[in-house]
Amino acid sequence: MTFSKILYETLNGVARITLNRPERANALDQDMLSEIGAAMDMAESDPEVRAVIVRGAGAAFSSGFDLKAQMEARPSGVDAWRPLLRKDFDTVMRFWHCPKPTIAAVRGPCLAGACELALACDMTIASEDAFFGEPELKFGAGIVVMLLPWIVGPKIAKEIILLGEDRVSARRAEQIGMINRVVASEALDEEALRMARHIAVIDPGLVRETKRALNRALEQQGLLLALESALEIDLAIEGAGSIDKIAFMEVARREGLKAALAWRDARFASPA
Repeated sequence: MTFSKILYETLNGVARITLNRPERANALDQDMLSEIGAAMDMAESDPEVRAVIVRGAGAAFSSGFDLKAQMEARPSGVDAWRPLLRKDFDTVMRFWHCPKPTIAAVRGPCLAGACELALACDMTIASEDAFFGEPELKFGAGIVVMLLPWIVGPKIAKEIILLGEDRVSARRAEQIGMINRVVASEALDEEALRMARHIAVIDPGLVRETKRALNRALEQQGLLLALESALEIDLAIEGAGSIDKIAFMEVARREGLKAALAWRDARFASPA
């Protein structure tokens, strides 16, 4: 299959997916989501592939779901939003449900839906310059895949999500359990491959069943049901359209996305 927005390669038992829109900080649009799904199909069906790495091209992992595409498409109402959010959600959760171990290798920004994708991976490695966040509430959007409280606990998740934090450093992310480890930027790809190839040596059936058991520990506590419930809440939020989101998109259409982000950030500037 030919891809235009990702790269797919196999490296001695490891499938590596590279989000490949560096000019847009690897923003996740609907075409890229389709290509990620197709790449995951290939990795899962290939008996030679024992582990999957996902990373971003250039200086970013990903800025998250593509706001510019959303601005141009102008979805409105629950019926318009349902297939979009369903695809967002299902693509992220491919990395959770994949029978083969998944590793996110993160440098630069890893925000919003991309942060959720990294959380859905079995392991996440970050470079020292990586940063994470869930800024959705600051521009009137909801959370598509509410994984964060299951990873870091409710108190820290509420702090990050309700404050719309978008500069959680790699070191802090490691401390609170969002990621596994931090490495030098130049060592990121090598370390991700080292970990994936270590796993690739182990009996794949043993790895598959052990991952299933590990996931089930959280799923038996209600993780999947809670995520679906949170998705329905997000659908209601987006379907209705919050006043903050409407205002943000109006600025974006009139002055551009950078101006809209500046407008958003100015609302939260500390008073003099």
